[in-house]
Amino acid sequence: MARLGFGVDIGGSGIKGAVVDLGSGTLASERYKVLTPQPSTPAAVAGAVAEVVRHFDWHDRVGCTFPAVVQAGVARTAANVDQSWVGTSVDKVLSEATGLAVSVVNDADAAGIAEATWGAAMGASGLVVVVTLGTGIGTALIYRGMLVPNSELGHIELEGVDYEKKASAAAREREGLSWEKWAKRLQRYFSALEFYLRPEMFVVGGGVSRRADKFLPLISLDAKIVPAHFQNEAGIIGAAYMASEAAERPGPGWCAPAKGPSPAAVTPEAAPATA
Repeated sequence: MARLGFGVDIGGSGIKGAVVDLGSGTLASERYKVLTPQPSTPAAVAGAVAEVVRHFDWHDRVGCTFPAVVQAGVARTAANVDQSWVGTSVDKVLSEATGLAVSVVNDADAAGIAEATWGAAMGASGLVVVVTLGTGIGTALIYRGMLVPNSELGHIELEGVDYEKKASAAAREREGLSWEKWAKRLQRYFSALEFYLRPEMFVVGGGVSRRADKFLPLISLDAKIVPAHFQNEAGIIGAAYMASEAAERPGPGWCAPAKGPSPAAVTPEAAPATA
């Protein structure tokens, strides 16, 4: 019998969830999605998450991503959600709304865990930078299976601006950029990351990764750059997996057991909080 978990991915435009097969790292149900409330206040977002959970009649622990720096369950930033989230115990707010134990993790970190455990970064021997392109730009740093949490490199300043405002998938749509023009901005961004980090590989995720053939071939780097295996499902899968491991290994931190082909580990600071 499959070991199942449940993941919810909170994004700037949508909140989606699904049941996850924790043995294979695949979705065990269809995704269910609702729009992210505007304004995206704690009460409004928590209500939307509860709706997603109720849709599946789920009654066990929930893993949930959040688009911010998350430390011990508390949001420290709020780039693409309402500023009232800063300083809020995200895990407690969502637990109260759902009536379930909720583990919360940075959205890009969850995607990175999924890609390192089952996806495009599986078995990588050096530094991998997972970059999610969506409403903003999220990043996850994984070195030999170890996650360095809350890297937030989507917000590096280039050309005098927070560069996610120019290079995110939302920026491409907002400005009506061609794939070629957008790729030039991405080239600037990835070249900067490569200069500072010298990774073995970049893994590019987010919904736009379904059309990776339109822009990745236009980016030239020394490092390998590939589309994410799980595309826009990585956050759901990673969150469900991390919540399951947090339940099995309560405490200040956890390290994924050797259940998957190349399980990723998490440093203590990144341990998903529990309600």
